[in-house]
Amino acid sequence: MSPAWLEVRRGEAPLVVSFPHTGSDLPPDLERAYVSPWLARKDTDWWIDRLYDFATDLGATTVRTRISRSVIDVNRDPSGASLYPGQATTELCPLTTFDGETLYRGAAPDVAEISRRRAAYFEPYHAALDAELARLRARHGKVVLYEAHSIRSVIPRLFEGELPNFNLGTNAGASCGPALTARVEAACDASPFSRVTDGRFKGGWTTRRYGRPETGTHAIQMELACRGYMDEPPGLPAPNAWPPAYSATRAAPMRAALIDVLKACVAFAEA
Repeated sequence: MSPAWLEVRRGEAPLVVSFPHTGSDLPPDLERAYVSPWLARKDTDWWIDRLYDFATDLGATTVRTRISRSVIDVNRDPSGASLYPGQATTELCPLTTFDGETLYRGAAPDVAEISRRRAAYFEPYHAALDAELARLRARHGKVVLYEAHSIRSVIPRLFEGELPNFNLGTNAGASCGPALTARVEAACDASPFSRVTDGRFKGGWTTRRYGRPETGTHAIQMELACRGYMDEPPGLPAPNAWPPAYSATRAAPMRAALIDVLKACVAFAEA
C-alpha cells in the first residue's frame, strides 16, 4: 500500500506521467525549520497536476508526490552531483529558492537527515515509477515516461531572458528515440505556443535515469513556462500574488495543446 503522500493512478496505455514537483506538503516536524512556509512552497510546479488531469482519460498512469520539492527533490541525482555543472541549480534537499533566497532558519540538513528523507520520500517515489514502467513495458514492449514540469518564465539566476512556452528535454537525444521527439515537437509546433528542444532544460535526473530506448523505455521532459497556462505576474513573486489562482478558461489553450502532446506519446509507443 502506497503512503498517503504518494499518488499512483494506474492506466493501461503505454504512458506514465510523472509529477515530481506539484506537491506543496511540508511535514509538521520540518515546517518550523524553514524561513517561511510560503518560501518553501514558492518553487512548486503550480497547478500542473490540474492542467494534466485529462491524462488518465487517455489511459495514462500517473505518479505524483504531495511532498514539496523543498523537502527533497525527487528529480535530482541522489548522489548530489549537479545535473547542470557550471550553472545555478538547486540541490537534492534545496538550500535556496530559484532566486537564491535562503530556505532554512538555522543549519542546513546534514548527511543523516538527507539520508532519512531519501528513504522516506525519494526511494518510494522511484520504486513506484520503476514498478509502473515495468508493468506497462511487459504489456506493450515499449513505454513512454513523460516528466511534467513548469517554471516561471523569467528567473535571471537560472537562465537569460524569457523561456519558450514548451521546453522539451531529451538529454540531447539519449533518453528517447528520435521518432518520439519528432512527434512531440510536431504537436507543439501545431499549437500557438513557442518551443525549444534541449535548450536550458535537457531533462532532469528522472529523464536521464529511466530513458533507455534500447530497453523499450523512452523518457522525455516537458518544462512549461508558467505564462502559457496562468496569469503569471511580472517580477519576483510576492506572498499576496503567488501563485495566482488556477483558471480553467485561462489554461484551456495550453491544455488543448498538451492533449495532443500526450496523444503523440501514446501513438509513438503503440506504433
